[in-house]
Amino acid sequence: MQPLRFAILGCGRMGRHHSERLREDGRGEVVALLDVLPEMALRLQQDLWPRSRLYKNVTELMCSDTIDAAILCTPTAEHFTQASQCLDRGWHVLCEKPLASNRDQILGLIGRVEKARARNIVFSLGYQRRHAAIYKTLRREVLSGAWGNVRAVVSHNVENWQPTIGGTWRDDPDQNFGGFLIDAGSHKLDSIFYVTGLDPVEAFARSQTWGSRVEIVTSATALLTNEVTLTLDFIGNAQYLGEDLGIHCEHADLLVRHGELWLGHEGCLKRLDINQPESNPVTSLLDSILNGAPVISPPSAALPVFDLTQAILRSAQSQTSVAIADL
Repeated sequence: MQPLRFAILGCGRMGRHHSERLREDGRGEVVALLDVLPEMALRLQQDLWPRSRLYKNVTELMCSDTIDAAILCTPTAEHFTQASQCLDRGWHVLCEKPLASNRDQILGLIGRVEKARARNIVFSLGYQRRHAAIYKTLRREVLSGAWGNVRAVVSHNVENWQPTIGGTWRDDPDQNFGGFLIDAGSHKLDSIFYVTGLDPVEAFARSQTWGSRVEIVTSATALLTNEVTLTLDFIGNAQYLGEDLGIHCEHADLLVRHGELWLGHEGCLKRLDINQPESNPVTSLLDSILNGAPVISPPSAALPVFDLTQAILRSAQSQTSVAIADL
């Protein structure tokens, strides 16, 4: 079988990361590279794909007849146009998160992808946690019903992030609106919706900049569907990198702590075996294209993440509760 022919748009850290996944998998090869900085595309070509072609711009790339799929690692503001162009060409797409810049664009892409399915075109969003064995196992346990309905969710996220952003775009509110929450939060919020199957309803939040130009600390309480409460915080001036996620059900507590999965039940806390298969966005995309496997991370996954993030940011500014229905 001939490898699927891929174009990579955006040849920085994530473009290289996905390139390496393609090489490891073996069912795809990169034949086209494009980056706003030509030297980045050239470096990736020299390091991994010497037979690929370098393109000067998206217009030139879209004229190619030698591409089956595209991986979009470009800035968020470019995703809607580029993803739409790829779908119009009949290319399969893996798009890095966030999916698009606003709600209308997200809804527009969801609709385009629904129509593209009739042509057997696969579109996947780069929420990597959906492909990780630990989150697959957690989702199976939560949705199995064995532990009863979800009653509350708690997400605690800390990082010594603030010292790294001085003089960079991350400390510019025009480029990184929302600060640490936006920079670190999308895949963490997605994992909550992935493992619980719930959606956001409303949020109340407070943020602090602690001497930076963007938000460093954001704490929020939110209401999810089925009257489930969500408590979350993003602390970007902590002294270590850490994360805890707790899914509290009627009959048990399920916890992700320091990369391990725990079950609290009948007064005891024990480690659970992580027994779902480990994957990654590239391998999952190829499985969907070639084997008809379900798309684990469809574009619709972007909507609850966007909605909750916007509700949190608006609430922090207004210091009032914000309902998703009012966005």
